[in-house]
Amino acid sequence: MKKIVLFLIVGILYACNSDDASTPNEELAGSWKLVEMSTSLPNTTTTGAEMEWQENYILNSDGSFTKTRDANGAIAEASGTYTLNDSLSNTILELNYSMQSDIVGSCFSNSREKMILQSISVFSSTWNYCDGPGLKYEKVN
Repeated sequence: MKKIVLFLIVGILYACNSDDASTPNEELAGSWKLVEMSTSLPNTTTTGAEMEWQENYILNSDGSFTKTRDANGAIAEASGTYTLNDSLSNTILELNYSMQSDIVGSCFSNSREKMILQSISVFSSTWNYCDGPGLKYEKVN
């Protein structure tokens, strides 16, 4: 009898989930643009054309992504898959590249980046934790 009650409770909870609710991938899907770059030194934040490079991500609702960087007219592109992971204090957007690339901004790997999701329209790189630049991205559509 306890198994039947447990089965019914699980079934009711599952049925109560809204079919209209967006998955995190659907909410994140779209174009994300680098809008701010900084270093650990005071007063070193740059934006727009003043940044060392221009960069964007296209996050797809199927969990795939493409990153493009324009550094003084030299265009580089890399792609892979992404996942969302909750830590104790943050939601982490983890980008796993299909191959190593010089445009991957990471402390430990040329094939994986971690971003902190600050809101559904802003994320920032964790590269600055190891003296890389602080990078902030905003969703543009």
